[in-house]
Amino acid sequence: MPERADAIVVLGCRVLFSGRLTTAAARRAAKAAEAYHAGVAPHIVTSGGRRWGAQIEAEALRRELVRAGVPEDAVTSELWSLTTHENAAFSAEILRRRGARRACVVTCAWHVERAIQDFRAVGVDAWPLPSEGVRAGLLRRVYRRGHEVVCTWLDRRALRRAHVLVRAVPAPVPRVSGARGAEENAR
Repeated sequence: MPERADAIVVLGCRVLFSGRLTTAAARRAAKAAEAYHAGVAPHIVTSGGRRWGAQIEAEALRRELVRAGVPEDAVTSELWSLTTHENAAFSAEILRRRGARRACVVTCAWHVERAIQDFRAVGVDAWPLPSEGVRAGLLRRVYRRGHEVVCTWLDRRALRRAHVLVRAVPAPVPRVSGARGAEENAR
């Protein structure tokens, strides 16, 4: 287990229509609960807004964490993200609001490198806490590697686009009060 963090962020993945977690999601939840109980961080953010039928990833993860003994008030669900880059961006905002600077990111081992890059790109001091899975066959490993290469390119493109949009938004004009302010605000 890593040192101490301000929060643990567990990334969502597919959930069954019944609300039960898939094996990968269950491993992620178990790893996050284990880290919480080991004192790695006092708070967990479940991240993932993708719906699987009526089930939302982050909410299904939250339920599993509570079943594993994590107090409900120690878990915040991020319900908007649909991609790893969005997991990072939306979770970073939750972390900032909580005053959290260091985060442990829980996801599958094959996915953790890109996830950490995305979290660091949005300003989170993040380090990996991968959930180990069963060894995948050659075809599955090739597919995952190709998927990560393409998604890394898409994430970088999204990040560049976000920076361009942020720079394109003009800074707010300060409002001045009083008699002099009425003249300046009219300009």
